[in-house]
Amino acid sequence: MDAISATLITFGAAALLASWVMLLIVSWKEDYTWGLCTLFLPPLSYLYSLARFDKASDALWLAVAGWVLILLAL
Repeated sequence: MDAISATLITFGAAALLASWVMLLIVSWKEDYTWGLCTLFLPPLSYLYSLARFDKASDALWLAVAGWVLILLAL
């Protein structure tokens, strides 16, 4: 793996982690049960972000950017 691919994967993973933390904060403020679901079932939190796009759009766009960075590295 070359340096550019490793850098893109690292930044993509960091963006995905940051988006999950943002979703955790937003969902916990919205409802206690969604906060627990986000904490214990992270893929379900992105379903929550689609359902509450008005509140969680920033986190969803950050996750999309993270996936784009990871896919560019492949």
